[in-house]
Amino acid sequence: MNVIFTCGGTGGHINPAIAVANLIRERNPGCNILFIGAKGHMEEQLVPKAGYRLECLPGSGLSRGKSLAAMKKNVKAVKCVFDAVSQCKKIIREFQPDVIVGTGGYASFPALYAGSKLGIPTCVHEANAVPGLTTKMAANRADQVLVCFEESKQYYKHPEKVEVVGMPIRREFWETDRETARKELGIGEKPLLVSTFGSQGAKAMNEMIAQLFALEQAEGFPFHHIHAVGSFGWSWMPDLVREKGVNLEKCPAIDMREYIYNMPTVLAAADVVIGRAGSGTCNEIAATGTPCILIPSPNVTNNHQEKNARVLEAGGGAKVLLEKDCTAACVYEEVKKLISDAALSKTMSRSLKNMAVKDSTERICYIAEQLAAKKQK
Repeated sequence: MNVIFTCGGTGGHINPAIAVANLIRERNPGCNILFIGAKGHMEEQLVPKAGYRLECLPGSGLSRGKSLAAMKKNVKAVKCVFDAVSQCKKIIREFQPDVIVGTGGYASFPALYAGSKLGIPTCVHEANAVPGLTTKMAANRADQVLVCFEESKQYYKHPEKVEVVGMPIRREFWETDRETARKELGIGEKPLLVSTFGSQGAKAMNEMIAQLFALEQAEGFPFHHIHAVGSFGWSWMPDLVREKGVNLEKCPAIDMREYIYNMPTVLAAADVVIGRAGSGTCNEIAATGTPCILIPSPNVTNNHQEKNARVLEAGGGAKVLLEKDCTAACVYEEVKKLISDAALSKTMSRSLKNMAVKDSTERICYIAEQLAAKKQK
């Protein structure tokens, strides 16, 4: 069996594809897997690191703005899409896939469209309650549309081919236990705080975290803190932290990284996680049962992150803070409250695990295998 996964842009699109690819490879020895992504994005790091071959397309996504600059960008982007479709057709003819699975991001549409034109079965997965532009365009030609929420069906022209499967995450999120994770990280008995705001990062949140480091320093670093800066802030964040009076070389309690590659281990070891509320993040946190403070991004379509966060909050698993109200001082107080209240943390952890969908990866894997079987006939 030959399978193409197409995804990209952010970890929220890439990691679900890797999770399904891992299971397909395990269940189908000898299966050939190829990823199609976009140049200059996170997939160039994550996909090869997971052990898969990656073909990259040029270009960028569409802008939703109405300015002259946005219009020029979109004209260029449309040309890139046509070029990308041609490139995908060539890749598909050479690789001969039995099925193509898309999980969002710029590269998904050209690959899924090219596949459908060449008669290859396709399915597309949408992580958020309200579909993104790529999914909307791809869904019309896809054989199967996979969503996380029952409410999502209303947004598609062909609800009969929409199936609710949840969000696929890597098996390690379910299987990594706290004690083993903490030993692997070598952090001893101190509580662990983790902060991450997506693979690209968030300027306002990184600025807040720099101030949070200073507050932690003022109190003698009461806990370990692993912070993922993201690609956009990695060049300037160290200077900002120094401006706040924190010397990272003399602060072993602070571990600042561009990206957290061993997220299952880090979340399993953590006492509290601060993060955005993308569907992938919410599901990973639910799987590990890590008490969380969610700060939804205000810069997303249809405010979908706050909707995701409120689901976890309503279930008793999260504290939600809006970015406009978010200061280092208030975040620090919430962190200390969760770390010091063992009963509250235990209740939140239990609530999160009860909300988690454990077999999402298996469901998507099964659907992909069934579509591939039809092609092979």
